[in-house]
Amino acid sequence: MFTLDQVRSFIAVAEELHFGRAAERLNMTQPPLSRQIQKLEKSIGVDLFERDNRKVALTAAGEAFLAEARRLAVAADRAPQTARRIAAGRAGVLRIGFTAASGYSLLGPLLAEIEEGLPDVDVDLQEMVTGEQLQALAAGELDLGLARPPFDTRQFESRLLLSESLLVAVPEGHPLDELKRPVEAADLVDVPLVMHHPTKARYFYDLSVRLLPIEHRNEVHSVSQILTMVALVAAGRGVAFVPESARLLGVGGVSYLRLAGASTDVVELHALWARGTRNPALERLLDVMQLKTD
Repeated sequence: MFTLDQVRSFIAVAEELHFGRAAERLNMTQPPLSRQIQKLEKSIGVDLFERDNRKVALTAAGEAFLAEARRLAVAADRAPQTARRIAAGRAGVLRIGFTAASGYSLLGPLLAEIEEGLPDVDVDLQEMVTGEQLQALAAGELDLGLARPPFDTRQFESRLLLSESLLVAVPEGHPLDELKRPVEAADLVDVPLVMHHPTKARYFYDLSVRLLPIEHRNEVHSVSQILTMVALVAAGRGVAFVPESARLLGVGGVSYLRLAGASTDVVELHALWARGTRNPALERLLDVMQLKTD
């Protein structure tokens, strides 16, 4: 197998086409340079140069090898710097999971923050519900999740990124839209409901039934995505309980109403990562986002 020194010796001779000038360029004498080239040719099994007393020229094999040798030398020169940048968290890959709802609230600003603070870090985005994110984080398949509680605080570290209201999305012109006040539980009696799926959208389902005495006989649809819920509301299929950030979807024909007595910060979104993570890029991101604690 040839060595990197032999490759660099070959490049110098190939570019100078003169052993004396190449040896001077490499700060060595000509005999050891000639031995380096001979060892390289023996290792490869072909002649790289045609040489006589008057000139040195590359063979066809030498011409082909020169292009690859240059790439190899550049990669070797770059490798230590790349390794140092990755170790410092300034390069590498961040695998980020996100829920569909976080995709139109926090994901954009987060990516802008990564681009500004870690411009050489590649981001791999994966849309997942919270349960899938927890499994992927535990298996080491994700570095960071944008997810909803609950989660095991013994296994995961987290920081609250966003808290917002839970609103009632109703079709424009609906009787609830004419109340001009927050919606009360009594107002929802016999109103068709577009509900969150109890397992695929468990966080919002549990939150809704905890805040309101839901009449399940009123449920006309059960879906897992906020966008689908709002689209069904716009189509007049019923009313739905959605986070305030659903306004950002820009779906026409929908009004968003306050719930009487409901807290304005009841819907939570957390940054989540496995304890003991070893990805330096994640450590750097947590510093940039000021989420890391000592």
